Amino acid sequence: MTETTAPSTVTGTERAVWLITGAGRGMGVDITRAALAAGHRVVATGRSAHRVAAVLGEHEDLLVLSLDITDEADVAAAVQAATARFGRIDVLVNNAGNFYAGFFEEISPAQFRAQVETNFFGPLNVTRAVLPVMRAQRSGHVITFSSTAGLVGQEFVAAYCASKFALEGWMEALRFDVAPYGIDTTIVEPGFFRTELLVEGASTSWPELSIADYAQRTAATIEAWKGMNGRQGGDPAKLAAALMQVAAMEQPPLRWVAGADAVETATAKAKTLLEQVEAHRDLSSSLAHDDA
Repeated sequence: MTETTAPSTVTGTERAVWLITGAGRGMGVDITRAALAAGHRVVATGRSAHRVAAVLGEHEDLLVLSLDITDEADVAAAVQAATARFGRIDVLVNNAGNFYAGFFEEISPAQFRAQVETNFFGPLNVTRAVLPVMRAQRSGHVITFSSTAGLVGQEFVAAYCASKFALEGWMEALRFDVAPYGIDTTIVEPGFFRTELLVEGASTSWPELSIADYAQRTAATIEAWKGMNGRQGGDPAKLAAALMQVAAMEQPPLRWVAGADAVETATAKAKTLLEQVEAHRDLSSSLAHDDA
């Protein structure tokens, strides 16, 4: 039976409707399970509904849908199915993403575009489709997963960092657009968690191109990344449980830095930025017109 709900505000610990992308593996599985355990209703999406259903099983408050976040028609159909079933969408979790690793010159143009298409334009597609629902309700919460790679540039992750830095800028600006309609936004910036992100062929792709100058460094770095898989310090189940608390806050944070390593990274970045500003304050402040 289709459930209908009149537009109203859902806050705190009330039963909300969550739409989660990338729910068939990694962090998305834990977030879905945590939301269901908290008593919420969940629309769990992934490229393969069969895979998502196989991982999550059946639940009376769960709707599983196939969704390619890079396909606008697919996104529109998923949002329509979600509202047809539950009548509303209160929390959107933009979690789906992938990882193209490699030095910039060795990542092909096609790989770079694919990285940005999934990690940046994908969340834009889903959010664009969900916002009319939230505006009509005059309530909602858009939660988008970024990364510490959205705060700090790192070796071997130029494409990934580019996609996450873009995501950060978009989300930081989006809050001003939607706040008048009762819609909150939160950027989640996790450190290293023990998910499937580093699983080759699942979420991680290595560079297609090969340049002699980079060959030795590429081989060594790939082996180092492979060695990290399954040894990351963060527990995704704990992050998912904590996310339930963040989502229930009356005033959720613009950014939520998740993981002790992420806290250290964000603190160091803020310190470095201030140091760089101070180092050249006089020069930077001397650029106005003389008549200003």
